[in-house]
Amino acid sequence: MMVIRPIRADDYPALYDIAVESGHGFTSLPVNDELLMRKISRSEQSFSKPVNQPGDEGYLFVLEDTVSGEVCGTSALEAAVGLDDAFYHYHLGKVVHSSRSLGVYKTVDILTLCNDYTGVSELCTLFLRESRREKNNGRLLSKMRFLFMAEFPQRFAERVIAEMRGISNDDGSSPFWQWLQEHFFSLDFPTADYLTGIGQKVFIAELMPKYPIYVSLLSKQAQAVIGKVHDKTKPALALLQSEGFSNRGYVDIFDAGPTVEARVEHIRSVRNSRRLQVVIGSVSGGLPHLICNTKVADFRATWLALNVSEQSEQLTLPADVAAALQVSAGDWVRVTRI
Repeated sequence: MMVIRPIRADDYPALYDIAVESGHGFTSLPVNDELLMRKISRSEQSFSKPVNQPGDEGYLFVLEDTVSGEVCGTSALEAAVGLDDAFYHYHLGKVVHSSRSLGVYKTVDILTLCNDYTGVSELCTLFLRESRREKNNGRLLSKMRFLFMAEFPQRFAERVIAEMRGISNDDGSSPFWQWLQEHFFSLDFPTADYLTGIGQKVFIAELMPKYPIYVSLLSKQAQAVIGKVHDKTKPALALLQSEGFSNRGYVDIFDAGPTVEARVEHIRSVRNSRRLQVVIGSVSGGLPHLICNTKVADFRATWLALNVSEQSEQLTLPADVAAALQVSAGDWVRVTRI
């Protein structure tokens, strides 16, 4: 059985392997011992402390095969970004150059450096090992975060974003960053990406162009990747779009990948989730559902084919699934369709 749970200190070797496997462009998991251990420690503290409003909490989850004990993937939630370190984006906007006397009217795309998403929550650090990309594992790893947000709304902002991985080459180079590097930086993309991942972002404020960049002045290769996602990220983007996320013109400052956003209350899995009381019994057939318990530090989630009645306030779970979720008869769970 596949179960989501909060990360623990003894998951460090698995998290390191995942960081290596994730490759270039996966900023939130740099291959750095100290930073990864700090991420685990911060997550443990976030899950254990009482919270009335979102702050500097980071919740890191792992997907575990309960039979083998293997950690198969990770995903995370940031409660509020940009409160301690500036959180940068480019916003893709337009300016109009016009002259009525000359009969000239031209619309030009520009990129403006901004911190517009300061204070919002973030979906991040989603990675599923290739050998486990089957059945509903990817959906479980991604969508269970919506159940956590629905169950504990006081821990998160009203809006949530997800930065989608942009296009980079096999050698780790980014067409968008190559243009920036040529004109403003002397850092290659993997180095800049790594420095951001370990929290050393001061170079962005120091070296990034302060004025809007005319998109037409970028190289053709850089222009072509603005707002585009990496091939391996397309399924994740499609999943978020099906939940109601959309892009409002914000892109990553390194690879120009799109950032999508939604109000938490409008996310389909949040809006359609229900709290039901557990009954232990046999289950047969039905449609795939996500299920989680209502605990914070001992949060557990999984998926199961279930028949869920719209009229009933109860949910029948097999004994082994209830045990995996750490719930008993009479406890409450939150459920939504996959």
